[in-house]
Amino acid sequence: MTQILEIEISTDKDKLQRDKIYQFLSEVSYWSKGLPRDVFDRSIENSLCFGLYLANGEQVAFARVITDKATFAYLGDVFVTPAHRGKGLSKQLMQAIDAHHELQGLRRILLATADAHDLYKQFGFTPLGAPDRMMERHNKAAYQQH
Repeated sequence: MTQILEIEISTDKDKLQRDKIYQFLSEVSYWSKGLPRDVFDRSIENSLCFGLYLANGEQVAFARVITDKATFAYLGDVFVTPAHRGKGLSKQLMQAIDAHHELQGLRRILLATADAHDLYKQFGFTPLGAPDRMMERHNKAAYQQH
């Protein structure tokens, strides 16, 4: 028997359980270990954030989008807490992001992932079409220099 979880997905930053998000990103995630708290706070304030909440109010998933809301967006910091994985929550979160009115008509949305390719393929993401046209500047020591 499949259990249906009652959830809410919101972009209200006042609802975000910031300490929980920060703990996951700075201590658990593979992409932002060591993230300074003030950098985290600034990233939240300057992003379109999505929180996924259970009926009891517990936040169990998060994602943020950095965008000009006209042509481009970058999807980042997507996670579901380990205890709630395998329940389809990441797909529901992505459906909400995909349908969000401020993200319609964008020419390009980028993301980076080491382990969720199959999820993102369901929403039209593909490997870079022309990786030779893309470049990055990656400061691996940014969090330590802070």
